[in-house]
Amino acid sequence: MKDEIKYDANGLIPAIVQDAKTKEVLMMAYMNAESLRLTIETGEVWFWSRSRKELWHKGATSGNMQRVVELRVDCDADTLLVLVHSAGPACHTGERTCFYRNLF
Repeated sequence: MKDEIKYDANGLIPAIVQDAKTKEVLMMAYMNAESLRLTIETGEVWFWSRSRKELWHKGATSGNMQRVVELRVDCDADTLLVLVHSAGPACHTGERTCFYRNLF
């Protein structure tokens, strides 16, 4: 299945992170082939930081690690869904989820 993953022109795929128990959407970030490999191998979530242009181990500095429960791919193989147990807030603002603001 990993061979079917469709990365974009920059070698990235969106990864939606969801709480495995509550199903609350926690965040969205991007993975490249290396961060996906590390996520699968370690059981902890890794991303590719587009701004810093480097691998990003979620929770490495904050302690708010995300342990992978399940890793899914959508029907087009161009978006990942990562179900996790999160050790703390997902958002860098301290909010539990990055989606805490309403547009209307």
